[in-house]
Amino acid sequence: MAPLVSVIIPTYNRAFCLARAVDSVLRQTFPDFELLVIDDGSVDKTPELLAPKIGANFFYVQEKINKGVSAARNLGARLAKGSWLAFLDSDDEWAPQKLSEQMLDLKENRDLLVSQCQEIWFRGQRRVNPGLKHQKKAGDIFLESLSICLISPSAIIINKDLFWALGGFDETLPACEDYDLWLRLTAQHPVGLLDKPLVTRHGGRPDQLSAGWGLDRYRIKALEKIIQSGLLDAPKKMAAELELARRKRIFEAGRLKRERLIDEKY
Repeated sequence: MAPLVSVIIPTYNRAFCLARAVDSVLRQTFPDFELLVIDDGSVDKTPELLAPKIGANFFYVQEKINKGVSAARNLGARLAKGSWLAFLDSDDEWAPQKLSEQMLDLKENRDLLVSQCQEIWFRGQRRVNPGLKHQKKAGDIFLESLSICLISPSAIIINKDLFWALGGFDETLPACEDYDLWLRLTAQHPVGLLDKPLVTRHGGRPDQLSAGWGLDRYRIKALEKIIQSGLLDAPKKMAAELELARRKRIFEAGRLKRERLIDEKY
């Protein structure tokens, strides 16, 4: 029989931390899941690391070339046998009861097709508290999601049919692909929130996509897409247009500052 939940971990040259994420899934108290690790063209020791762990409910897919995190997640979703998808970034980890408590919450709230949980944040070895602007919310969170990404891939569980109805992750975006998908999601669907910290996020490393410069260019593209999508009512469209104008101002100011710094250096 097909599992209820398919857990998808995309990874690229993360052998140094991948075992922590994988083991946190394999320790779940919820038994009805499969784990798919999508290796997006790693050239490190990822295959050797995972070989002893592969089992009846653990599948390892090794791509020959690096296509990006969106392509890896989408491939996992295409291969998934479960009717629900749960994503986990390769540098994060779950509490053992993560799936069991979230799936119970979804069972008790059958009108929801997507839900997330609270998180514990680490920067390096130090635990940090999320700022007020990062506080997760439930229900119609589109307006709040315009200015900041309020959904974490590692915390979400989404109905697979809904995921594909939304179009999956945009494989043309090298970053902010989650922001883009969450805009399409929250434009028309409420988001559930289990108010328990069942995910530990590890940040603060230079190899993370969020550490790159100029991410607003991708947020701008995501905002342009959602405005043109026809999914928004008039108030939401107006709010998105205002946020787009703000993002363009921020990006242009950053570009000019970066050019001045380069000129001063040379």
